[in-house]
Amino acid sequence: MERAYRILVINPGSTSTKVGVFEGDRSVFTKTVDHDAAKLAEFPDVSSQLPYRRETILAALEENDIDLATIDAFVGRGGGLMPVEGGTYEVNETMLEHARAGANGVQHPAQLGSQLAHELASAYGKRAFVVNPPDTDELCDEARMTGIKGVYRHVHLHALNLKETAIRHAASQGKRYEDCNFIVCHIGGGISISAHRAGKMIDGYDIVGGEGMMAPTRCGGVPVVEVLDYLEAGHSVDEVRRLCMKSGGFVSLLGTSDAREVTARAQAGDAAAERAWSTMLYQITRSIAAMAGVLEGKVDGILLGGGMVHDAGLVAHIERTCGWIAPVSAYPGEFELEAMASGAVRVLAGEEEPKVYTGVPVFQGFEG
Repeated sequence: MERAYRILVINPGSTSTKVGVFEGDRSVFTKTVDHDAAKLAEFPDVSSQLPYRRETILAALEENDIDLATIDAFVGRGGGLMPVEGGTYEVNETMLEHARAGANGVQHPAQLGSQLAHELASAYGKRAFVVNPPDTDELCDEARMTGIKGVYRHVHLHALNLKETAIRHAASQGKRYEDCNFIVCHIGGGISISAHRAGKMIDGYDIVGGEGMMAPTRCGGVPVVEVLDYLEAGHSVDEVRRLCMKSGGFVSLLGTSDAREVTARAQAGDAAAERAWSTMLYQITRSIAAMAGVLEGKVDGILLGGGMVHDAGLVAHIERTCGWIAPVSAYPGEFELEAMASGAVRVLAGEEEPKVYTGVPVFQGFEG
């Protein structure tokens, strides 16, 4: 009988950290550990939050009788890293240095994932991993190019949930992820839409760089000339960056990031809310169709994950507008904790070799 490895996973968010314990693929404990927002605001950067978050997490685990000595491996969300191929990476010193600094230029609580996993693993003499970090980069060459010499496209996506959704859907069909082509969407506070061909995420959008779809907190793609006019009108570069990541989309248009509030307002006759919601759905449809072209129409399924997929109207819209491309399957919520545990189990069971994080970006430009 195969051993059920015991894995603790850590997924830091803006004001909370999700933790879970898995035995094999079975969840035995999950908890969202809340952090005091005022306390977090006292820290000068994300990495300096580490001691505070660690103590609140340890207190919650102790309160729930989780014995860390029984854990076989610790897995954290892999933020702050340079672009890498997908897979499971063992935490090393280079990774920790990059996570502490936010080497990818994006300050996000996910930077704490590898650091927390490493500290706990070190205390108990166990191994620490990250799985499919946010900067997973498997783009095909054509997806990297722009029309400006020396300027290339990069992707920031919900890679962890996107790839796990695809892996699980393929298994449900009796297939391997590596033998399928999927369009995979994460539709939540941020929206990622990606093309997966034979086990690689070959195209997607830079959702923190102002590409793709409007989302609850993100402006999505805006013509460059319009952005220049916006800057010349007196707005700052920092303000534009915030529109890309935190204050765009529904926040800018409607003053809220709550999709449920937006749909309620739209149903009550709020024209601005109805227009914003319809525009987001339109842009999702357009982006899915674009990924179908990338896959040359050979699409085995359109897979939907993320919190907004709980909205039946959203799913019905995508089925109506994109069902002609391929069957649409909805997986409301996310598999992020499960994905992290599964990656560690595959390594511990000898099914997969852990990858080594070198800190060297997977893409460094074209020759010639």
